[in-house]
Amino acid sequence: MSSKDLIEIENRYMANVYAKRPIVIVKGKGAVVWDNEGKEYIDCMGGYGVCIVGHAHPKVVEAIKRQAEKLITCHGSLYNDVRAQLLQKLAGIMPSGLDKFFFSNSGSESVECAIKLARKYTGKSEIIATMRGYHGKTIGALSATWDEKYRGGFGPLMPDVKHVPFGNIEKAKETITDKTAAILVEPIQGEGGVRVPPDNYLPQLRELCDEKDILLVLDEVQTGFGRTGKMFACQHWNVTPDVMCLAKAVAGGVPMGVTAAKNEIMSSLTVGEHSSTFGGNALSCAAASAAIDVIVNEKLPERAAELGEYFKGKLSELGKEFKIVREVRGLGLMLGMELRFDCKDIIFEALDQGVILLDAGVNVLRFLPPLVIEKKQIDTVAVILEKLLEKQEHDKLRG
Repeated sequence: MSSKDLIEIENRYMANVYAKRPIVIVKGKGAVVWDNEGKEYIDCMGGYGVCIVGHAHPKVVEAIKRQAEKLITCHGSLYNDVRAQLLQKLAGIMPSGLDKFFFSNSGSESVECAIKLARKYTGKSEIIATMRGYHGKTIGALSATWDEKYRGGFGPLMPDVKHVPFGNIEKAKETITDKTAAILVEPIQGEGGVRVPPDNYLPQLRELCDEKDILLVLDEVQTGFGRTGKMFACQHWNVTPDVMCLAKAVAGGVPMGVTAAKNEIMSSLTVGEHSSTFGGNALSCAAASAAIDVIVNEKLPERAAELGEYFKGKLSELGKEFKIVREVRGLGLMLGMELRFDCKDIIFEALDQGVILLDAGVNVLRFLPPLVIEKKQIDTVAVILEKLLEKQEHDKLRG
């Protein structure tokens, strides 16, 4: 079937809720994907940060094949061998004290669980989130998400959610009341523009939460599992939250969400108060165990730190060359290039050049490649981006 036919079918039958690129991807390997016509693309989208271990990593593929032949689903009301194995592996890599887990299917669900935990454990209702923060599109997670483009038309949303400026500890202090249950924040904002906080921000939030006896909930859905150069982004600042939300990369591409919490907090939930039919199913647990092995054994966080510095250097050089680049920022292989105009044209022109790019808002190019990307592939992306920036600068500034 032709690309045109396949695109027409999706457009005809699928909900129109995605900003589509006009290509049909059918295969992937490492940091490369191919469309149905055989064209190769360097993937700097990585499934919106999912593809940390690379596309079709052989160890993840083998784990999925092996498990699919034995058992695909096993409800949480029954014990399971691969679930137990995954729980042990997670406990071994998490920041100290985060050793109780709830399995779900997505980042939004992991945030929903965290909100319920905060309210149940503290007996309070208020959640403080941040401006430009993104936590998902289900109603609770959407209520904590800041941007009106996601929230508009779905009200009334969950009450008792307040938003304060990201990186501003004084505003957080001023907003806390005797009804505040938790502060929910991304260590590095992803959808909000790849924004890294001031160095003292997370440590000060930790101190503030301890002082006010409220929970610190970190949304590491995008930053977790090595993306930023540490296993978890909070480790850059030596901060351990009370609750951590995870998803995207955990199962090598198989849908999975994880909410991690301190034992006394997770234990506030009793039987029947929260559950998920598919959460912790055997297939996703097998995939997650294999993905974690790859992340640890191939030292992907260390690789992200090294290659991230290299990639950021390449982007920074372009920033010095072109006036239309306002700023380059990020940690590890979670990088952003803020432009002085809408980046949509560059994203679509990059497709013609064999590179899949991602945005983070209207004018920020976001780079979330698999951590197995090679230096030569980064070089290729930089060369192509230079050509596109040169064209855009000529068109927009030099006319």
